[in-house]
Amino acid sequence: MKRIVDLERESTVLLVEALEAIGDAYGIYGFTGYGRQNVELHVVKRLDEPLGDEVRGRIGGIEPGRSTRMGPAVRHVTALLHAHEARAKVLVLVSDGRPQDHGYGRDPGDRDYAVHDTRQALLEAKRAGITPFLITVDREGHDYLAHMCGDLGYEVVADIESLPRRLPTLYRYLAAG
Repeated sequence: MKRIVDLERESTVLLVEALEAIGDAYGIYGFTGYGRQNVELHVVKRLDEPLGDEVRGRIGGIEPGRSTRMGPAVRHVTALLHAHEARAKVLVLVSDGRPQDHGYGRDPGDRDYAVHDTRQALLEAKRAGITPFLITVDREGHDYLAHMCGDLGYEVVADIESLPRRLPTLYRYLAAG
């Protein structure tokens, strides 16, 4: 049985193939961390970097990390996209669950702060002219994504095996909008 990260990696490869075919510029970034002072943004492919063996190797090396502090990652990628010239700017965030991290709220059991912080980061992206769209393979995703995304787009992929097929189709739809 494939792990979620394996399907996310396959989805990335299919999306890269679609982006290369249509000629759109794109970047690929991952994130992980543990606590406010330890949020890591991993560069898989910079916006201005050509696809090559080194990038393919980085895609193949994507592995799960620790916690999911989405807000800072969204803000960082928003700044990168904002500085990049393009007709359409789309931020697609693929996740396996709700935003959460050590110390991401007032107390250890606080699950709302991370959702609110991520929502704020997504709204900041939208105000910067970027179209954010979230995809999760978390079957409970509707429970928090409806609040976190509001009128911003999101999709809960109930059948995780369909993720590799869905991602390129969703991007084409978002980029055309």
